[in-house]
Amino acid sequence: MALNMSFRQQVINYSYLVLGAFTLSFGIVGFLSPNKIVTGGTAGMAIVLHHVFSLPTGVLLALINVPLLLISIRFLGKYFAVKTVLAVVLISFFTDLLSYGFQLKPLCDHTLLATLYGGGVVGVALGLIFKAGGSAGGGTILAKMITEKYPVKTGTVVLIVDVLVVLLAGIVFRSVELALWGMISIYIASRLIDLVLTGKSTAKIVHVSSSTNLSALAQMLHHELQLSGTFIRGTDLLQGEKKDVLLVVVENNRLYHLKSLISFFDQTAKVVVMEAAELHGTSPVINKKALVTH
Repeated sequence: MALNMSFRQQVINYSYLVLGAFTLSFGIVGFLSPNKIVTGGTAGMAIVLHHVFSLPTGVLLALINVPLLLISIRFLGKYFAVKTVLAVVLISFFTDLLSYGFQLKPLCDHTLLATLYGGGVVGVALGLIFKAGGSAGGGTILAKMITEKYPVKTGTVVLIVDVLVVLLAGIVFRSVELALWGMISIYIASRLIDLVLTGKSTAKIVHVSSSTNLSALAQMLHHELQLSGTFIRGTDLLQGEKKDVLLVVVENNRLYHLKSLISFFDQTAKVVVMEAAELHGTSPVINKKALVTH
């Protein structure tokens, strides 16, 4: 049974990988490259070089990524390396297939629309590839190499690479405006990546700290909103006194009501609200979220 589940999951992962590679190529050919909107990483570099040397974008993607993959293969895990190599090959193939095989025409020539839709499509594509356990090469590979030797965060390295590529595009195309559009495209892509990987947050985590007895508040929340929570025993850093902290998970549309009840209970209570990106386990809120998202 476990073997079958493992095989099934692998099929799903590789399906995500193929779909993500095709979608990324579609975003490059249909929106970004024709309008000289440069997203980050090797895809952005390939777009710049395509307009300079008139070489196929897919071929350039492969030429840029292959040396990086060969140099960094020991930094990558076995399965991550296999999926990354496959993703790079598929992206290169699909990009030139759409450009020269199907001769896909630019879907729009309006810079704003190309930036918004191109960034969105690329973000969804990268999210699918990451979800499959791979990457599109480029900045991610460099980040893994650098973080192995230096105490820097992966996200910081990827961001630096993206910014450098966009700045290069601005210099090559002699347009500050195109560089700024590229920055917007990268931001949109990053938001869509998060959305694909974690989904839209439909709940909040609320921490409540009060000098009064929180048991009464917990009963009020259960009675009014049918919410349960967890008590965490803490110590006030300044006064050194013991305090209970009530942790509650609440749906977004009931957050205002929850805060009103807390204020009614104790106007001096400290309330911290955080996003609940993922919820697992069993509770009314989690079960309701599962019904909504599946």
